[in-house]
Amino acid sequence: MSLLSALTSSILPVLSVAGVGYALGTVRDVDVDPLAVVSLYVLSPALVFHSLATTPIAGGTAATLFVAVGAFTVLMMAAAEGLGRASGEGRPTLGSLVLTSSFPNAGNFGIPLSAFAFGAIGRSTAVLFIAAQSVLMYTLGVYVASRNGVGSTREAALKVFKLPLIYAVVAAVAARAAGVVPAAGTPAMETLKLTGDSAIPVMLLLLGIQLANTSSGTPTRRVSPAVALKLFVAPVVALGVALAVGLDGSIGRVFVLECAMPAAVTPLMLTVEFGGDADGLSAADYVSTAVLVTTLLGTVTLTVLIWLLQSGAVL
Repeated sequence: MSLLSALTSSILPVLSVAGVGYALGTVRDVDVDPLAVVSLYVLSPALVFHSLATTPIAGGTAATLFVAVGAFTVLMMAAAEGLGRASGEGRPTLGSLVLTSSFPNAGNFGIPLSAFAFGAIGRSTAVLFIAAQSVLMYTLGVYVASRNGVGSTREAALKVFKLPLIYAVVAAVAARAAGVVPAAGTPAMETLKLTGDSAIPVMLLLLGIQLANTSSGTPTRRVSPAVALKLFVAPVVALGVALAVGLDGSIGRVFVLECAMPAAVTPLMLTVEFGGDADGLSAADYVSTAVLVTTLLGTVTLTVLIWLLQSGAVL
């Protein structure tokens, strides 16, 4: 496995579809809300249910993965909080730094990239990762975003119970435990598979359109701590967590890859709802700039990381 192979087999397919979305968002005024609703309430739940119902990942390993996601998130939050305070960042910029450093784009970017890089086991692992992260995003993430006292933390945290993805996880686990998962090849499973597979290109198109609509309202140097934490520190922390909890093989490698994804878009929504301004700097501008910069630079860092993971040099 060479760097060129990692780039052409994993990164370029993802970037190509996202690039189409970016081009579309540049030349047309595309409303992403309807697409996002379809993805969130139909395509993603189907992807989650089918992936988990058919995954070879054992229950104990899945539980370990959930623990690893939680540990990684808390450690990255602590590192970002410490760095932000040491550099003199105040609220709400400090919250933006913590959010962009702690929550990778494990869905729109991570699921497709993991699937291209590691196949079916990559997709299943990435789905479990995003399920765990969604819970953390609407609990710890909401707390961080709302520390300046804007918006209702309780109401936002309750949104986690409105996410269809969570119930798709519960339904898949219950179906497997009860032994009632439809057999592969049956109309029910083929329908779920077809619907779920549609989520991957739609996620990438959404990512491209969102990036086209993202404005860089913050100087790049101001977000450099978040970029460094997200692209360079996060993979090291993830590797340490994987070794500590015993995640190895393909599942451990996908976990590290997911943690190294660029900054997620969801924190931008949280900062829009809860963020404010400090010294003329918008929290939303900070996050949007970090998302844009880490996505662009992540092409290089993720290519190298995939090469290391697929070659067996890491885990």
